[in-house]
Amino acid sequence: MARKTIQPTSLNDPRPRYSQGLLTEGGKILFIAGQTASDAEGNVVGRGDIRAQTRQVFDNLKAVLAAAGGSLDDLVMTTTYITDRKYREGYNEVRRGLYKADPPTSTLVIVSGLANEDYMIEINGIAVL
Repeated sequence: MARKTIQPTSLNDPRPRYSQGLLTEGGKILFIAGQTASDAEGNVVGRGDIRAQTRQVFDNLKAVLAAAGGSLDDLVMTTTYITDRKYREGYNEVRRGLYKADPPTSTLVIVSGLANEDYMIEINGIAVL
């Protein structure tokens, strides 16, 4: 899959946190459901720890991507939901350490709650494989 980062000079360059745009050519599109900080048995991982929960969420995203034949480098868009603005720093810290190339586009939304009261973060995504 061919991929080109779009960074207009008229916009702030947010990399390495996220890219303003990604142009892809060819490949299949994978839509990934919102992933939460739960393990294979459905247990919440990292209660009260945004970094631990973010790592688990990304592990779950990686598992879906791998099952489809891809990796984090194939993500072109993510939407992240956190339950408190104060979690942004911990989430960003983990996220910045995960991407080898330009990161996917990203939207961050602060919500009042998620499906389980112990979840602090949920991320869905779109990948092109």
